[in-house]
Formats: sequence, structure tokens, C-alpha cells
Amino acid sequence: MASAPLHDDTARKNLRTGILAMLGALAMLGMGYAAVPLYDLFCRVTGFGGTTQVASEADANRAASMGLGREISIRFDASMARDVPWEFKPTQSTDTVRIGQRDMATYTARNLSDEPITGTATFNVEPAQAGAYFNKIQCFCFTEQTLAPGQEVTMPVLYYVDPAILEDDVIADVEQITLSYTFHRAKEPVSSALDHSQ
Repeated sequence: MASAPLHDDTARKNLRTGILAMLGALAMLGMGYAAVPLYDLFCRVTGFGGTTQVASEADANRAASMGLGREISIRFDASMARDVPWEFKPTQSTDTVRIGQRDMATYTARNLSDEPITGTATFNVEPAQAGAYFNKIQCFCFTEQTLAPGQEVTMPVLYYVDPAILEDDVIADVEQITLSYTFHRAKEPVSSALDHSQ
């Protein structure tokens, strides 16, 4: 008779261990799914990994009012994911701008396929530390782009380099920032953009 309570205690401990293990596994799975959007948010807020910042017109005006700094070279880079049959390139490879001054760059994209394709652009800057100071006011990368077969478009990027870069000892002396875009096929194409263009 003494073994029955011992058996109940062992069963209860095993059940509790099993439940805790299952909760731990579910928590790890949830953290795995949450890690990507949380990392993306972290990069966008801090500029980590060369992620650029999004700025408003008011932010750009504030930066310009701080006074224009020295000149800096901006190099433009473009690439395509293998599954996107587009031609994508900057209209000019480099530009020289004053730190704090707004500037506009343009890229062209042409759909080389015989079907409409919706793409989305990912972006970063090099050196990575410059991401916290490279601000985009308007960019084609903020929305998906749908191109009809053979269609060619020119896509602008309105940006500035924050004068605060001159106060950062790690990157204050940088002479060139590279802005890179890679177009990927959108996961769920937006058909309405193409429907309105026809």
C-alpha cells in the first residue's frame, strides 16, 4: 500500500516535467518566429547592419537647418534575386552631396519576362555604421513594384545624410557611403497596381 502514493508522486512529477518541456518547446518556437520581425525592428531603429533610416520632410528640414557639412560620395548599387527576370540598375553610379543636404537618386527597372511581376526591394548601406545616419524621405523600396511584361520604370530615392554623422568618432571620417538595393519577387503579388496601369 505504501507504493501507491509513491507511484502517484512519480506520475505527477512526470506530468509536470512533460508539461514544462512542452511549454518550453512552444516558447522556443514562438521566439523563433518572433526573432525575425524583432531583429528587423531593431535594425531599423538602430541602423544596425547598414539598415537605413526613414525620415520625414520635417526631419530633412531640421537636418538642413543644422548647416551643411562637408561633401561625401554616395555610390549606388543594384542587384536582382535569381527568380526576378528584371534588369535593374542605378541611372548614375556615384554622386557627391553635402552632408545634411537632400538629394535624389534614380534607379531603372525593366521586366524582361512575358508576365507581370511584383517585386520588393531590400536595402542597406556600407559601411554598416552609416545606416543610422542615412535617411530616406521617399523611396521605391517602401512599397512593392509591379511591372508589366517589357515595362520599364524610373524609380526615385529622396535621401540625405544626417549631420550627426560628423559627431560620431567611429564614422565621421568616412568618404563614401554605398547604397545597395536587391529586388526580390514579392511573396503575394499586388494585382491592383497592374490593373490600374492597363
